[in-house]
Amino acid sequence: MATPPLSPAGPPAPPPVPVARIGFGLAAVGRPGYINLGRDRDLPPGRTVDAMRRRTLDLLDLAYAGGVRDFDAARSYGRSEEFLAQWLDSREPPGVVVSSKWGYTYTADWRVDAEAHEVKDHGLATYERQVAETHALLGDRLDVYQVHSITPDSPALTDPELHRALAGLAARGVVVGLSTSGPAQADAIRAALAVTVDGRPLFRSVQSTWNPLEPSAGPALAEAHAAGCRVMVKEGMANGRLAAPDARVEPVLGPLAASLGTTPDAVALAAALHQPWADVVLSGAATAAQLASNLRAREVVLTADQLGALAELAEPPAAYWRHRAGLPWS
Repeated sequence: MATPPLSPAGPPAPPPVPVARIGFGLAAVGRPGYINLGRDRDLPPGRTVDAMRRRTLDLLDLAYAGGVRDFDAARSYGRSEEFLAQWLDSREPPGVVVSSKWGYTYTADWRVDAEAHEVKDHGLATYERQVAETHALLGDRLDVYQVHSITPDSPALTDPELHRALAGLAARGVVVGLSTSGPAQADAIRAALAVTVDGRPLFRSVQSTWNPLEPSAGPALAEAHAAGCRVMVKEGMANGRLAAPDARVEPVLGPLAASLGTTPDAVALAAALHQPWADVVLSGAATAAQLASNLRAREVVLTADQLGALAELAEPPAAYWRHRAGLPWS
């Protein structure tokens, strides 16, 4: 007897599975003040340099033991590069990928109540100063160096002298990239993809905010991935908003996490891990418990319907970034 034909719809599609890996970002632990919610509970009393150093080294050890191999810092994350360099020097861990960023200068002088915590400048002089500072700490262990927080009006997208300098760094084996922020992330990504030096694309890594509340950069990140760029997701927890859901988010994220036997943060990060264009999704944990919970995201498999439910949480980009701008440094 002949085998009956498949229905027009074909066999049911397998559930999506995570495709990216989790990295560890030092934005929340390289300096005493940041805009993540709940820092008063998370960080040691006093937040001295030595206390923050110990916390960072402990978290780096736990992350590496948990399988994390991608570590991300920035010149403006206080002493993040210094702490990371100390860990690399003392542990000599094999197989790690180290990324950092330039373009913001840390100005808080290790204070939480500083009037300005960082100053942005994407000019050539700032690059030359900061790349020297980064190399003094990380040396040849620097794998990826990104312009920090590019927006469509950044001179880093149009300055040929800067482009030539960055191309020189790339010629020495460092991947040159950018991070993005603001409601026009997609425009900045597409503008960066068009930048060339001697006919070759300059930017080969993109680090952008993506989470269920702010997924607008997704299509542009897919284009970057298709163009061969390394794509990193930052702020997958929306600066803590998805770890302690508010009244609007809780009816979706809470029951979904409970049904999966996991935590809201793991579900939020799993949503990013499921994106087919994502290579690395950063955990910004500040405690061992947060890191362990974040790493559980690798075990969470979300169905298409569950991903669709999370997509309903999306806010207009302008509203999301207004809310983020209003978060206090603490």
